[in-house]
Amino acid sequence: MLLHPQSRSAGAPGYLWEEFLQPDTRWIAEGISGASAGEYAEFLHCKGKKFTDFDEVRQEIEAETDRVTGHNKGISPVPINLRVYSPNVLNLTLVDLPGMTKVPVGDQPADIEQQIKDMLLQFVTKENCLLLAVSPANSDLANSDALKIAKEVDPQGGSVVSHLPQQTPPQMKADQCICVAGLRTIGVITKLDLMDEGTDARDILENKLLPLRRGYIGVVNRSQKDIDGKKDINAALQAERKFFLSHPSYRHLADRMGTAYLQKILNQVKHALILLLTLCG
Repeated sequence: MLLHPQSRSAGAPGYLWEEFLQPDTRWIAEGISGASAGEYAEFLHCKGKKFTDFDEVRQEIEAETDRVTGHNKGISPVPINLRVYSPNVLNLTLVDLPGMTKVPVGDQPADIEQQIKDMLLQFVTKENCLLLAVSPANSDLANSDALKIAKEVDPQGGSVVSHLPQQTPPQMKADQCICVAGLRTIGVITKLDLMDEGTDARDILENKLLPLRRGYIGVVNRSQKDIDGKKDINAALQAERKFFLSHPSYRHLADRMGTAYLQKILNQVKHALILLLTLCG
């Protein structure tokens, strides 16, 4: 797992990887007290040290980010390399890329937007990469930087991950679907629980608005408050499942929504690099 150092706001989806990293999430939720024998994590910059408490892993990520980028919203192209060893984790490489920033703040350079785009393109142009284009449900999808970049690097052509199931809009045949991006992109929609009353993302999740060949998967992650309060991830996953089953706009899609389904899809990928394209909150 590669994490690119960047200061994150509480609303940014930068810790989405924590939620779907492993199907059995007891270790993440409970730290060493819930870990099975042999489960641990290692950082490349902490050679020889094994972390068995995920709270310490998060603290080390934050500390290394500050060491590399400073305390005033700096960025760095040098990734934080984290490996998680467990019989329960998905066997994949995940790169958590920084979200696009258009206006420099703090210690960020004037050309911050171009620097981040250049950093993204180093990864997303690789044909063995699966792109998770993460966008919040309470923002206009047409303005999604993640989808814009995915469209540029992942047109309608083939890919090493072409065996993944496609989600063609129900009213269209596969050859009639004019899709935003090609075979390497999966849309991930967050913050569905934070949408204004009377609004929903049904058209997006049904793959009717800005359709993708792989479709969209909705997730409901823990808030920063939940993370700070050490909310159990198993409880969060149950709450997410309940949300989709009970929501009138999403219950018919419940079996194809949520973190568990995203895990299932990622587990079908063989020898692919998973790239997490996020947006700044």
